Parts: sequence; structure tokens; C-alpha cells
Amino acid sequence: METIKLSNGIEMPLLGYGVFQVNPQECERCVSDALSVGYRLIDTAQAYFNEEGVGAAMAKSGIKREDIFLVTKVWISNAGEEKAARSIDESLRKLQTDYIDLLLIHQAYGDVFGSWRAMEKAYRDGKVRAIGVSNFQEARFFDFAHYVDVKPMVNQLQCNALIQQRSIEPLLNDFGTRMMAWGPLGGQGVEGVVKSELLATIGQKYGKSAAQVALRWLTQRGIVAIPKSTHKERMEQNLNIFDFKLTDDEMQQILTLNQHDAGTVNFSDVQFVKYLLETYG
Repeated sequence: METIKLSNGIEMPLLGYGVFQVNPQECERCVSDALSVGYRLIDTAQAYFNEEGVGAAMAKSGIKREDIFLVTKVWISNAGEEKAARSIDESLRKLQTDYIDLLLIHQAYGDVFGSWRAMEKAYRDGKVRAIGVSNFQEARFFDFAHYVDVKPMVNQLQCNALIQQRSIEPLLNDFGTRMMAWGPLGGQGVEGVVKSELLATIGQKYGKSAAQVALRWLTQRGIVAIPKSTHKERMEQNLNIFDFKLTDDEMQQILTLNQHDAGTVNFSDVQFVKYLLETYG
């Protein structure tokens, strides 16, 4: 498994397994399958309501804790210093672990600075090995990162071959922040990734699918990808992307597929923010 190095020196796998929309009843089985085929990065969140399934699968796997890179996120309803601190301890309990490898603020709303203070303390106390954010678009990310003491080590964003997030990359680089891609194969209004003729054509050269090419393209950009599947054979296929490398020309060809650089979810839309805060705040 290829890795990237975060700003504090922590090594993070470039490919992981995401459990967004994996229901709690099925999560333990799915994570067990993912671990069995070789995934060592698992991405969950408080708002997915399946942290307990992730924890149970890890505990039963027989894999050393230090060999698994575990990611979870603080939800809006737990925003603020005191609430976030309690929620971190609750996540640790549900995940059956003494530490979280990467903890993110899930959305850029609510008392994010209070949440960050709790996360910085958890980081200093050894409960968390790295901290970052999720869904922080350019202006919001800059405002946040400019003021906090520990700069975000990761920003998890909607990113794939059709949503390439290239405009935010220079800003992330300025703060030493790495990008992590949710929806690396589509979803949330983007369904054309695995159906792309260009990706399929490139894949034929290597004996790979369009999906495998799409994931390889992300990881070659140094972006962590977390595809989700509930099928073990598809998990294996998604993981099998490190035995080939795209050429510079192929990487450039895929750049032409970009349709929505900053994503299909407008996190700055007032109605969207109002919905989040009124529902979960």
C-alpha cells in the first residue's frame, strides 16, 4: 500500500474503505470484509451511526491496532469545545480503541473553533494522532486555517475524475494540508465516473476497469481515496490499483473530464446551511 506523509510526519494510506451510508446492521460485516482483503484505512463518522460496527470489526479482525489507520469525524450536533470533547470520548468507546488516527470536523458550521480546541487537546493528550477538516471550501478553509494553532492536516472533499478540486490545491499546499476524496467514484449527483469511455479506454491498456483508473488517478495526485462498496469482490477490485502507473499524458487526458471543480454540493448555499443547523445544530 502506498502512503502519504502528513505535516506532523504521520504516514497515511493512500487508499481506504469508506462506510458512508453503510447501515449499522451491515457495517461490521463490510468492514470485516474490507480488512480481510487488505484495507488498512477505515473512514467513518459520528453522523454515520456505524462507529460501533467499525469497532467490532476491528476488534475481531486479529489485526494489530497500529496497523489500522482509523478516521472519524465530529458532527454538527457535537460542535463546541465541551460537546466535542465528550463526543471524542464517546467515539473512542464505540470504536473500542484508545486513539483515533485522524479526527475531522465534519462540516464547516456551528462552533468549529470550539470543536477544534477540543481536538487540539485530544491531539496533545494522545487520543488523536492527526486532526483535520471535511467539506471546508476555499474561503472557509482559509479563514479557519489562518486562525487555528495546529493547522488542519487533511481536508476531506468531494473529489473524483469529474470533480477534480484543482482550484483549492494551492491553498491546501500553503498550509501543508493533504486532500482526502469522498465520492471518488461518483455519487451525490455525479454518476459518470465508472461509465467514462476515456477511463475505460485507458484501463484496457493495463487490464483495469474505469473505476480502477479513476482511483489510480487520484492516488497518483497524492489524494487519499475512500471508495465504498458492500460487495467483497468490488472491494478487492478497488484495492487492486497499485500494480500499474498512469503516464503523464494519461494523467493530462483525465484532466479534460473535469465538470464541477469544487463539487456538486454547494456548502455555501444558505438554505443548505440552514437545513444543517436547524436539523442538527
